[in-house]
Amino acid sequence: MSLTPVDGKRPSDGSNGSNGSNGDEGRRKGRSRRALRWSAIVLAVVITGTAGAGYLYYQHLNHNIKKDPLNIGDEKDRAAESKANAAGQKPLNILLIGSDARDSAENQKLGGAKDTFGSAPRADVQMLLHVSADRSNMSVVSMPRDTLTDIPKCTDPDTGKKYAAETDVITNDSLGRGGPGCTVATWEKLTDIHIDHFMMVDFAGVVSMADAIGGVPVCVDANIYSHTSSGKGSGLKLKKGTTAVKGTQALQWLRTRYGFEDDTDIARTKAQHQYMNSMVRQLRENATLSNPTKLRSLAETATKAITVDDDLGTVAKLYDLSKELKKVPTERITMTTMPWEYSGSSGRVVPKPADAAKLFRLVREDIALDGKDKKKTATAVKASTDPAADDDEIAVQVENGTRTDTTSAVRGRATAVAQLLVGKGFKEAVADSSTTPSQATTIVRYPSADLEGDAQRVAKALGIPTSAVKKSTSVSGVTLVVGADWSTGTKYKAPAEDDTTPTSADALNGSDTTACMHVDPNYVWS
Repeated sequence: MSLTPVDGKRPSDGSNGSNGSNGDEGRRKGRSRRALRWSAIVLAVVITGTAGAGYLYYQHLNHNIKKDPLNIGDEKDRAAESKANAAGQKPLNILLIGSDARDSAENQKLGGAKDTFGSAPRADVQMLLHVSADRSNMSVVSMPRDTLTDIPKCTDPDTGKKYAAETDVITNDSLGRGGPGCTVATWEKLTDIHIDHFMMVDFAGVVSMADAIGGVPVCVDANIYSHTSSGKGSGLKLKKGTTAVKGTQALQWLRTRYGFEDDTDIARTKAQHQYMNSMVRQLRENATLSNPTKLRSLAETATKAITVDDDLGTVAKLYDLSKELKKVPTERITMTTMPWEYSGSSGRVVPKPADAAKLFRLVREDIALDGKDKKKTATAVKASTDPAADDDEIAVQVENGTRTDTTSAVRGRATAVAQLLVGKGFKEAVADSSTTPSQATTIVRYPSADLEGDAQRVAKALGIPTSAVKKSTSVSGVTLVVGADWSTGTKYKAPAEDDTTPTSADALNGSDTTACMHVDPNYVWS
C-alpha cells in the first residue's frame, strides 16, 4: 500500500515538527514524519561484522558512507568524557538519529509531503545507545520526538552559519540547525552524557533492510488496520498474532500511531522497541545472513543509508564497533523511553524531572538498567583530568540550596559550610548570599575541564561522592550548592542512591519474545 496520499500531502500520522502554533493541521503534517531508521543503522554495524574479510575493505563501501562532525555546539555545553572503570575500560555512547529528509525521489515517495521536498530535515527518531564499559550490557533510551527542550548554540560546519541557542523548543528541530552534530550537542546539554559517536539514516534504508534479513517478526493482539475515513493512519494492515513484516509494511509498522494502544507517539515508541528487539534477534539468529551474496547486498544498502561522525567513517571502524556491540548478550539489552509528562495542553512533552534525571544518571554512571549489575568498584579518574590545585588556592563559592517546596532555606547555611571549608584549608571558600536555589541533594559544580580536579578535591574533603560532581555552564567557578539533605551539622552523609530503573521508563528486555502491541478497538477489522 502506498504511503503517499492522493493530495500529495504528508500523511496525517503525527504532529507538527516545529513549534505547535499551527494547530491540528500542523500536528497532522508533522506527526507523519516517523520511520524507525535505527534498524538500518544497527544493520549497517552488524553486517560489517559478519560480511567477512573478503568484503570488509572494499573501497567503494567506504565511499558509500557519508560523514559529518560529531558535535557542533559550543565547548561550554559539552559533557565531560566518560571515565574509565577500575580495569581501564570505557563505556560507549552512540546517538542513533532518524532523519525525515525528503532529499531524494525514494525518500519523497515513502515520506510524502511534496511541499517539503528539500526542506531542512528533522531528527524524528532519537535514541541513545549506551554500551557498558565491560560490554556486559546495553541500554537504549528513546526521546519522544515531541519533547520540548533547550537547543544550544550550533555552527553549521559547511556554511559557518551560527544558530543562536533556543529554549523550550521541540527537540527534532536540532537537526536542521547545522546537521546531526547539533542533535548530539542538544543531547549532551540535556543529559550531561558524553556522546562518542552518532549514526543517522533516512526513510529509504528501512524498506531495503527489512527485505534483506527476510522480515522482522512483530505481534498485535487483534486484527489492525491503521486507517480512518479522514485519511489518518499509516495504512498498516495485519492479522492478529505474529507477522514477519518486510519493506513498506515494516515502514508502516514503525510509523503507526493511529491503532496502537491510545493512538499516541508514546505507543508508537513502544512498537518501535518491539521491532528493534525482534530485529536484533533476527540478525543474530537468521541463517540467511550466512549467504555471501545477501550479505554483500545488505552491506551495500547499509553503507549507502547512513551518515556517521568523522571518527566512525570507514567500514573498518564500523567493523570494530560491531565487534564491541556483539559482545553484549541479547538478554542484557534494555530498551527504555525517557520518562516524560505533558507540557500543558499543547500535546508536547517534557522530561519528567526526577525520573528522567535518574535515568540519565544511571546511564551516565554506567549502571545497567536491567538491575543485574555486579557490585561496581570505584571508577578511576580519567587521565585527562587536570590535577587539583593546592587546597588553599582553590576558590569555592558556597550557595544555600536548602530551600524546598514546603520549607524556607536554613538561615546562614552557606556561611557555615564555607567556614567549614576554610577550617579544612580551603582559604578561598566564600558564601554567596546572592542566590538561594532549591537543591534536594548537595552538589559540586564546575564550568570547564580545567576545574574538574579542583571540584573533585572539594567533594572529597567534605565526603561528597564523585557522582555529585557535575560540569555546568551555569557557574563560573567551583560552586558548592548545599542541598536540603545537609541542612544541619558539619558532616555530610550521602543519601543511599536508588539504582533501579524508573517504572516510567517502560523498560523492555531484548530477549522478550512475548511482547505484543495492543490494538485500539476502533482500528480492528474482521
